[in-house]
Amino acid sequence: MEYTELADLRYQIRRFLHFSEGVALQEGIEPRQHQALLAIKAMPEEETCTVGALAERLFLRHQSTVGLVDRLERRRLVARTSGQEDGRQVIVALTREGEAVLRRLSLTHRTELEERAPELARVLQAIMRRAKSAKEDENRQN
Repeated sequence: MEYTELADLRYQIRRFLHFSEGVALQEGIEPRQHQALLAIKAMPEEETCTVGALAERLFLRHQSTVGLVDRLERRRLVARTSGQEDGRQVIVALTREGEAVLRRLSLTHRTELEERAPELARVLQAIMRRAKSAKEDENRQN
């Protein structure tokens, strides 16, 4: 088993998440709010960004997502509208201020990823090599 590589991968991911949480807080938002802004912006064009769709993307319960959207709306980072076809649907969109915050955070994250990508790629490649080798060994045994 590739325990060392998996542990290293988790370390690299956790290291990036720690960085991400810190820069979100420096920007004055909660890490989960940053994730929500990113999920809203990255929602596929063919999918409306409803509270339910956002909850699914964030692995949150609907009610928790409502609270998150409430906090983002109070900060003027998102705006809500009612669905055109179904007035009960709540559609969430970024405001100009939300777009600006997300842009700043994304540029900072891109810089960090450029620095950390080689190490992350090395770990992923080691896992893939080990998995391929294990599969070849298994096939030879059968």
